[in-house]
Parts: sequence; C-alpha cells; structure tokens
Amino acid sequence: MIWKLSADQFRERLFDIISRKQHWSTPYFNGSTTTKAQLNIHFRQEYAVYIRDFSVLLGRLLGKNPPWQMRHQLATTIYEEETGGLSLGKPHHELFLHMMLGLGYPRAEFRDVELLSRSFAYREWLDNICQEEEWIMSAAVLTLLVEGSANDREEAFNQNPKKSKVDIEDIVLKHPLVVYHGLDPNHMDLVRAREMTEPGNRRIVYDLIVKEAIASGQSTLVLERLEEGLKLWLQYRDGIARACGLRQV
Repeated sequence: MIWKLSADQFRERLFDIISRKQHWSTPYFNGSTTTKAQLNIHFRQEYAVYIRDFSVLLGRLLGKNPPWQMRHQLATTIYEEETGGLSLGKPHHELFLHMMLGLGYPRAEFRDVELLSRSFAYREWLDNICQEEEWIMSAAVLTLLVEGSANDREEAFNQNPKKSKVDIEDIVLKHPLVVYHGLDPNHMDLVRAREMTEPGNRRIVYDLIVKEAIASGQSTLVLERLEEGLKLWLQYRDGIARACGLRQV
C-alpha cells in the first residue's frame, strides 16, 4: 500500500527540504573577513547561474501552460524581474549589476562568466527541469528551491505587515555589504526591490504547489526533485567556496 501524504504533511515535507538550504560558507560571505576577490568569484557565479536568466527559466515554465493561478503568479514575477514595474522601475539583473559596480566590479566582468564545474552542473539541471519535466516540477524547483530560503517556514506562516520605507532602509543599512565592505547604500536598490515585492509571495507559492501536486498525485516526485536540486545546490556552493580558497572546519 502506498502512503498518500495529506496537504499538511506534504507542506511540512516541503518546508523540511527548503529549511536545509543552508551552506557552511554563508557566514563567511556575510562576514567581515571576505575579500573583494572572493566576493567577485561568488557574485559572478551567482549572476551567471540564475540571476541573469531567472525570468527566462520562469518563461519556459510559463510556456508549459500551468493552471491560471500559477500563470498569474509567474507572469507577475517575470514582469517584476524584467521591468521592476512593481517596485523601482528597473530590471532586477540591472540592479544587481549596479550593486556590483558599487563594489568596484565593472559590467564587463559579468558578460562572459566561465562557470565552475559544479555551477555548470547545477545550471544544466535547472535548464533540464524547465525544458523536459512537467510544469509542477519546474514550478516547485524555481519558486520554492531557487527563490526560497531556510526561513521559508516562518515567512510563509507569519504574514507580517508590509515593510515600510523606514524598515527597508534599516535592512539596507544593516546589510553585510554595507557594514563590512563599505558599499554605498545608493547601490542597494536590488535589496530594496526584493523587500518590496518578495516576502508576501511565499505563502502564495506554497499554497499553489501543495494544491496542484496533491491534486495531480505527484507530491512524491516533487519531493524527490527538490531533494535532488538541494544536493546539487549544496555542491554548487561547495564549488564556489573551494574556488575562493575556503575549507569547512
């Protein structure tokens, strides 16, 4: 007999997986001892693996014609990523490059990024999921794993009031790049845009994935794909850490 997960059980399994999206190198990259050269390696890989093309990956998923509620969510996210129309009026990848310029990294350094082997493996897997798998797999990977963080359980359940401009500026001023690397807050519009648009979406995407995966009987396969993606993400972060000369203690 195959045990069928209830919606609540499935949601908890999703949270359990995403809560493990933590890497041992993160405190180092968010700390005071990171060098500009190490940050450069880290950010170039992040940009080439998913920041630059995130809306392209979402577009491939949208083209699979998922149910209307998911199409609406995807179209809204693509609109914001490509235009900033719900926040500051600029594409998110452009805001990222503006942040990099503030750190002293010119745009030219991000044009032809050579992916590390594990970065390539993770990006190749994302491409394959979006091109070959059914839409529910692509949606779970992109909206939960790629966009999500270890704090998803708290953010999805605790519907905090929308952050004010004062709240967002406080977040900007406490950001590690500002505190430890002297980044001018004027270069931090990417953080502002994300704080304006993203936190309220976490509950919505979890509700949609749970509903559709349960209805289609694909909850087990969704969990398998997320576990597979998490393993590749951790390896991807291992590769960046190694390229930066970091070793786990």
